[in-house]
Amino acid sequence: QVQLVESGGGLVQPGGSLSLSCATSENIFRFNAVAWYRQAPGKQRELVTSVTGTGNIAYIADSVKGRFTISRDNAKNTAYLQMHSLKPEDTAVYYCKYRGSWGQGTQVTVSS
Repeated sequence: QVQLVESGGGLVQPGGSLSLSCATSENIFRFNAVAWYRQAPGKQRELVTSVTGTGNIAYIADSVKGRFTISRDNAKNTAYLQMHSLKPEDTAVYYCKYRGSWGQGTQVTVSS
């Protein structure tokens, strides 16, 4: 089990921005993909976006395309999710996933 520490999230008004981060202490971080998922109340967890070890975008959901950006800093063993133009339907608990392990989840609430 790999330890992942998420940070960021919170409450933001529609149209606002938030940034999430997901950090690990593994020194093989740069060789593995990272993904962000989210789970809204009463819904299944869904894949939002993922990035390869070298920083190429492997997947991005149509619902967030053009608004969310995944990135990584391999020197810091950290992945990021930048979210812009947030909508109420983006409200969910966001999780990072790396080598089969999940972060603890961070709440993102978009509401006026």
